[in-house]
Amino acid sequence: MPVYEAVLLALQAVWSHKLRSFFTLLGIIVSVAFLVAVVAVIQGMNAYVRERLAGAIVGVNAFQVRRDPIQVGFIDDEEYRRIQRRPIIAPEDVPLVERALPDAQAIALQSGWPTPMADVHWRDRTVGDAFVFGVTAPYVVVQDYQFAAGEPLTDTDVRERRFVGVLGFDVADKLFGSPAQAVGQTIRVRGTQFTVKGVIAKKGTVLGQSWDGFVMLPLTTFEMLYGRRQTMVISVKMTTAVSVNDGMLRAEEAMRIAHRLRPSAEDDFTVDTGEGLIAFWAKLTRVIFNVVPAVVIIGVVVGGIVIMNIMLMSVTERTREIGVRKSLGASRRDIRRQFLAESMTLSLLGGVAGLAAGLGLAVLVQAATPLPARVTLWSVGVALSLGISVGVVFGVYPAIRAARLDPIEALRYE
Repeated sequence: MPVYEAVLLALQAVWSHKLRSFFTLLGIIVSVAFLVAVVAVIQGMNAYVRERLAGAIVGVNAFQVRRDPIQVGFIDDEEYRRIQRRPIIAPEDVPLVERALPDAQAIALQSGWPTPMADVHWRDRTVGDAFVFGVTAPYVVVQDYQFAAGEPLTDTDVRERRFVGVLGFDVADKLFGSPAQAVGQTIRVRGTQFTVKGVIAKKGTVLGQSWDGFVMLPLTTFEMLYGRRQTMVISVKMTTAVSVNDGMLRAEEAMRIAHRLRPSAEDDFTVDTGEGLIAFWAKLTRVIFNVVPAVVIIGVVVGGIVIMNIMLMSVTERTREIGVRKSLGASRRDIRRQFLAESMTLSLLGGVAGLAAGLGLAVLVQAATPLPARVTLWSVGVALSLGISVGVVFGVYPAIRAARLDPIEALRYE
């Protein structure tokens, strides 16, 4: 019997028992759908963290000199106390870093943790809980900020402690209706009046959290209002991604000299990129990836056992048909191929249905939540391979049993 004919007979058998075939494949459909959807969300999150989250915090082609590392997750008490004993990053450190990095595109100083929040008022309108932070003029270059209206802060604003500010897009939109109308207006932050110099173009959201709800003040003015933070951050933007690692080494050397550290002493600061976030997320996804195969295997094995039982029942139901085929010249190989093809077709249909359900679930997750989803070719290949392999593994025994039936006894079967 040709393979295409065996597949055709298998499709006819599946179509004639549609409801039974669906419940037979339910285990495989659910397992494959779970695999595709979870992998799509994880891969989407991996790309999201690399492309947007790390870049939004640190900047593209940039790194930071910090008192505390960019660390996600729990740290023990001893590590926390050790970090708290570090000296703060001070404005006096910036000239040393600048001398060590003459090729840097921009070097900025910004207020660090804790970042205060305040209500922003204009006439009878208020935007609550906007982040307020102080920066030096090059900060907008480091963060790749574009302006929807107005102009950025200048070195003169910082040097003369001017009461001016730059708004995030959401703050300007809620207070004034449009960025252009915000420029030149006077707002109140913590009871102090500031003139709006510019509005940053919309940055969007990251995991549902808006990155446009802030007020940016000259660092010196910010310190007059809030005092110096427990730590400050030096942000450095290099011209290319290739030069970041070299720049980090030179910045580390400059900071060690500034802090007068002995050669054997460990750093009392951190030179960091967004790799800490990426590393933490990679560790978390590895744990998830270790759990997913176990869940999928359990579902696939259960689905395969159901397929084997259904195929054994099919052999029993079609005993007379097998006898007729053998009496007309069908060999054991033909019978075995027929039932094996039917089992593989059945499981492959389950894999395809599970793949479609997984893709739909991934799209639904992306549309209904802030979680991104990105379907990869290898997950599609794994889903289809699972469908085929289950049919082969769990269809062999029913096919062999059908092939071994004695034609005379099969013809007598009622």
